[in-house]
Amino acid sequence: MTFRDAQKLEDIAAIINCEFVGPAHFPVLGMNEIHVVTPGDIVFVDHPKYYDKALESAATIILINKKVDCPDGKALLVSDDPFRDFNKIARHFCPDYAFAKAEFQQAQIGKNSQVHPTASLGNDVVIGDNCTIHANVSIGDRCIVGNNVIINANTVLGGDAFYFKRRPEGYDKLLSTGRVVIEDNVELGASCTIDRGVTGDTTIGYGSKLDTQVHIGHDSVLGKHVLIASQTAVAGCVVIEDEVTIWGQVGITSGVTIGAKAIFLAKSGVSKDMEGNKRYYGAPAEDFRIKYREAAAVKNLPKMLKSLNIKLKEEQAGDA
Repeated sequence: MTFRDAQKLEDIAAIINCEFVGPAHFPVLGMNEIHVVTPGDIVFVDHPKYYDKALESAATIILINKKVDCPDGKALLVSDDPFRDFNKIARHFCPDYAFAKAEFQQAQIGKNSQVHPTASLGNDVVIGDNCTIHANVSIGDRCIVGNNVIINANTVLGGDAFYFKRRPEGYDKLLSTGRVVIEDNVELGASCTIDRGVTGDTTIGYGSKLDTQVHIGHDSVLGKHVLIASQTAVAGCVVIEDEVTIWGQVGITSGVTIGAKAIFLAKSGVSKDMEGNKRYYGAPAEDFRIKYREAAAVKNLPKMLKSLNIKLKEEQAGDA
């Protein structure tokens, strides 16, 4: 998330009432998760295991729970609870409007676009030209829909990220201030759910087609002409490159990258980065030929065991 106006380090520290390390007027331009940070961003870290990763990232302001040596050209915000204070900063610069009331609705709708009367549009939504938005579609604040897009009934764009921190008293939610961006010529089936980014964008690339009941997690990015069949679930921070085909009931874990033109057969489970231009099957997903050979071997196990038992009995009889 980029702030509307540049901020100063001392002003951010005042918002969360914490100590800072660095010049008081050090520029703060925005806040983001570590996988999308750029210079001028705040990133938070609250575990020693990830200190180095945060300090060495592109972010120039590190919200951290321990005073450490500050890298040259960077600044620190020292907090007893960075997760909590990241939420405070997010709420300060991005108030939670939920879905806009009709009288306050500020959606921008392009030429020849049709929006069903039962659709719900949040604040600052942009819908391009020649779009069709069907019944009961919900589009949350600041989401962007390109040109020639079809969104079928009951689909939700801009739900909150599934992102929680375990506390002794339960789970603490990380606020979602990002967007969903739907590029041109995309079609979304009925009852799809696409979560907004935590601070960045969840993106559905040009010409991609999603079947009914597909879920896309926060900050995931789909390339051009991706095809996803029904009941597939994509976790957060996944990158799916151009022209990937994913058939029904596939599950994809967070943070992985899938190469261009890969194909995943139905009910596959993806738990690691996968190369492009290959066909995969199984859970965990592997090259489909390996999985087919494994399936054939399992099918032949009873016959193999029967033959082995007969051989053992013959050997035992001979020994007698």
